[in-house]
Amino acid sequence: MTGIYVLTILFGVIGMMISWRLKSKFKQYAEVPLQSNLSGQQIAEKMLADHGIYDVRVISVDGQLTDHYNPSDKTVNLSADVYHGRNAASAAVAAHECGHAVQHAQAYSFLQFRSAMVPLLNIANGFMPILLMIGMMILYSTGSATLLSIGVALFALATIFSFVTLPVEFDASNRALAWIKNNQIVNSSEYEMSKDALWWAAMTYVVAALAMLAQLLYYLNLLGGRRSND
Repeated sequence: MTGIYVLTILFGVIGMMISWRLKSKFKQYAEVPLQSNLSGQQIAEKMLADHGIYDVRVISVDGQLTDHYNPSDKTVNLSADVYHGRNAASAAVAAHECGHAVQHAQAYSFLQFRSAMVPLLNIANGFMPILLMIGMMILYSTGSATLLSIGVALFALATIFSFVTLPVEFDASNRALAWIKNNQIVNSSEYEMSKDALWWAAMTYVVAALAMLAQLLYYLNLLGGRRSND
């Protein structure tokens, strides 16, 4: 169990390092102006149009690295820096988020599965932290594992969600990179920057998923150890 606990902490540290690296990469590539001089907004709208998608809006939202696609209202939400930016980082992010819109339009199976999980996961996230905390207290004070087992089941659902997210993110990046390259949105050096930026972004999801898996194994070992002592 100690090994799993250490592994969880390790993934947490690695996650922070990758997050820092991601921000530094985006800052670096945001200083490289695109030869095409297209803004993130223009790139997003062009990619949607090229895929025959005309019912998705491209809008600007507050914050940094807050870019996302919302399938419920069909909006590509780009942070102000990406929306107005005319650089390799903006091109990568704008095209990636439109990759999700293309997935939605083409009924990409992993995105559909992920979207179907969201309502249940939103409910689970409201109870999971309390159940885990109180469940741990009850387990150590009375030996009852019922409440903790429910919390761990909800945590397992969140872990599955984090792993389902991986193919969704990688596929969106692959679609984005293929499109910006084939349509000459970026030149060869800008393409490599965009590819590198999206790789680091993907790594944040990979490490987060592995960290959740390690934590889930910790809880399962805790429950298994307690039951073997009964």
